[in-house]
Amino acid sequence: MGMTMTQKILAKHAGLAEVKAGQLIEAKLDLVLGNDITTPVAITEFEKAGLTQVFDKDKIAIVLDHSTPCKDIKSAQLCAQSRDFAKKYAITHFYDVGQVGIEHALLPEKGLCAPGEAIIGADSHTCTYGALGAFSTGVGSTDMAAGMATGLSWFKVPAAIRVTLKGKLQPYVSGKDVILHLIGMIGVDGALYKSLEFAGEGVGELSMDDRFTISNMAIEAGAKNGIFPVDDKTRAYLNGRVSRPWEAVEPDGDAVYEREVVIDLSTLRPTVSLPHLPSNTKTVDEVAGMPVQQVVIGSCTNGRLKDLAEAASILKGRQVAQGIRCIVIPATQQIYMDAMKAGYLETFITAGCAVSTPTCGPCLGGHMGVMAAGERCVSTTNRNFVGRMGDTSSEVILTSPAVAAASAIAGCVADPGKI
Repeated sequence: MGMTMTQKILAKHAGLAEVKAGQLIEAKLDLVLGNDITTPVAITEFEKAGLTQVFDKDKIAIVLDHSTPCKDIKSAQLCAQSRDFAKKYAITHFYDVGQVGIEHALLPEKGLCAPGEAIIGADSHTCTYGALGAFSTGVGSTDMAAGMATGLSWFKVPAAIRVTLKGKLQPYVSGKDVILHLIGMIGVDGALYKSLEFAGEGVGELSMDDRFTISNMAIEAGAKNGIFPVDDKTRAYLNGRVSRPWEAVEPDGDAVYEREVVIDLSTLRPTVSLPHLPSNTKTVDEVAGMPVQQVVIGSCTNGRLKDLAEAASILKGRQVAQGIRCIVIPATQQIYMDAMKAGYLETFITAGCAVSTPTCGPCLGGHMGVMAAGERCVSTTNRNFVGRMGDTSSEVILTSPAVAAASAIAGCVADPGKI
């Protein structure tokens, strides 16, 4: 019986000729990731178990991105614990203030993820690296601790859903609209513990930044991972970033999928997710005019250079509406530099936006944009659960950078094509 892309990667890392959906396996890991919130928990478990060494200091990444620079004493203590561990075990890929970026943008940028690799991270959006043809998935901090010590993790091999893309994206439609549309179709549990495997001619129409966005939010459909095939755009992205050998995988012709979902990209409109579930989707036309108090452009979902370019093209020569707080957060230091050289940061500041150093901050209601009671935010982040960005009566509307920028100008949810 043929295997999917995910099953092929897991089989290889488990040292098996083949694996089947539902099978329990132990697989070797190419990378173990943690951040300033999850790593301290993993360190505590690591030390509680009496462990005294890591499996490979070059295959662990610790990224202090959620509350950095630290927002309070508690976050400072967590970061200090992570720093001490990284120093003690000479962790090669340790990123602190000044070098840090939002982990799921930073690791691909640094060449730490490659096709065919198996990656775990103590953060649910670790599934982002599937954009590069890797198997990557989020785990708990205890699994991170075990992974750091042994270089191994156990998995139940997921079944798969094939998502066939065709056609081309229309103006002001991006990868964020694709994944919101998909989640709206299948629901937040529509791919529960399954692999979302993207295929079809439409894949070639998507930029790498679009693919990162789509893979990033696979978890919002309940998926174990989201994965794209490797093509020329993938190779171009990897060129100059990854020097180690890597191997792309393709699904077998007789690979088994539980179902197929077909999306015609040319039919998609700018799409938003209303509170309080990512699956509560509408086209922007249906909800235009809803008043908001805050706009956030950034995060591991939409803080890359293409996202900032899109937002800047709409904000250029315009002003953020009176009473609107627009916060822009480049996802990495390199993206910050590139955006500065391209003039995007000047555009944002001139328009009346606040531009921040890279951080997850407002996405999880941590800092840099926490909302008060009754406030509503248009955000390019990935979750809009109750209380996600502040008070439990506040609301988050998930959108693309284009819709977010248009909404900042209009002072309400707005169609970028009508600004």
